[in-house]
This record gives sequence, C-alpha cells and structure tokens, in this order.
Amino acid sequence: MTRPALSLVFPVFDEERNIGVLLDTALEVAPGLAGTFEIVVVDDGSRDGSAREIAERVAADARVRVVHHPSNRGYGAALRSGLREARGELIFFTDADLQFDLWELTDLLHHAERFDVVAGYRSPRRDPWGRRVLAWGWGVLVRRLFDLPVRDIDCAFKVFRRPVVESMPIASIGAFVNTEILARAHHSGYRIHQVPVSHRARRHGRQSGANPRVILRALAELSGLYRELRPRAGVTRTA
Repeated sequence: MTRPALSLVFPVFDEERNIGVLLDTALEVAPGLAGTFEIVVVDDGSRDGSAREIAERVAADARVRVVHHPSNRGYGAALRSGLREARGELIFFTDADLQFDLWELTDLLHHAERFDVVAGYRSPRRDPWGRRVLAWGWGVLVRRLFDLPVRDIDCAFKVFRRPVVESMPIASIGAFVNTEILARAHHSGYRIHQVPVSHRARRHGRQSGANPRVILRALAELSGLYRELRPRAGVTRTA
C-alpha cells in the first residue's frame, strides 16, 4: 500500500459544534501541504452529535476516515488509536476544539525534513489564568524529572516522522499523553524542534484538563514513566 505523505489525526470527544468546522478547514488546508494526505478522526465515545458531523464528512470524502470507540476511553487512548491508524510518512495531530489555526501547520512542516518531532508552543497562551498556573507548575516538574527542554509540553499541535510513532509504546490513556510522547522521544535521541503557534480561547464545549481526576491520573502516569525511564540517560538533541 502506498503511504500518503501526510496524516492529520484528530481525537474527538463531544465536539459537535467544532468538529465540522475543523474537518472542513482540514480539507481546505491539506491539499496545499502534501500531494497525498488522509484525515483520521477518533470519536472517543462522544455523547452529542459529533458522530453525525463526522459521518457526513466521511461519506463525502474518501480521504476522511473514522475510528469509533464505543465508550469514552480518555484523551490519551484516543490519540494512541489515531496515531496507530495513521499511515502517513509525516503524522500531525491537534485537538478538535478549534484553539489552533490549521493553516499554521505549514510552519511545522517546513522543519519536518530536518527534525523527527516538530512541536508547537502557544504564543501567547489564551487559557484562563488558573490553567496557565497549573501548566507552568506541570512544566517545571516535567523538565526537572526528564531533563526535557520543551517550553510548552502539552501543546496539541505536533508533527512526527513515521519512525517516531512506530517506535513509541504509548501507555497513557489520559492527558499525560503529550508529556509521555515527548519524554520518550527525547530519551530515544529523536531530534525535537519547537515552533511558535497562535492560540485561541475555546468558544464551544468545555475543557477537562483541570479536572482533579484528570490531574491525579496524569500524576500517576508521570510516576510510572519516571520509574521506567530513570535508569537510562537521556540524549539531549533538542533545537
């Protein structure tokens, strides 16, 4: 099977008012980015009309595919399913909440020939101040534990070369998944480059990252990854 040049992966949970706009934008943007592309949507057990919106795009365009989780498994599990399903030589993912501008994917792809991971960082970040404080504390903790010199660890706007995804044993089922991917990539010696990207406040739906259960799960998964990676020395090749 001939691989597409680019896969765009979108994990979705209860994004009825956002996912249609996102997919329409992706179908407008992607032809100018790669000769061949695919869009992989993971519906993580949505309870609203997200599945209907996705089905309409799948029926209209064969380049859009969907993976259905019968029940909500968590953000990390949804992203893992999407990355495993993606067939592209380059694999991009972002969230379905319209907080990022897909047109800026061009800036990431510009660096993808020279780096294994191209990670966006929000400049400036438009989240409420409480989330920014939590994110700052989380970033300090992660950088100290994993010697990971990435300025915006949880920014959901990243491109990977295919070997990175194929070699990555993603274990996280929750919000920790972004940290896990970057920590594993760094410890494996993959080259990481960072690019500023625009960020917008969420207009529709609700955020769950500051939920105490989400935070506790992330801390538990962080502890497990630290125990796993601690014996091995990281190789710092981040630009």
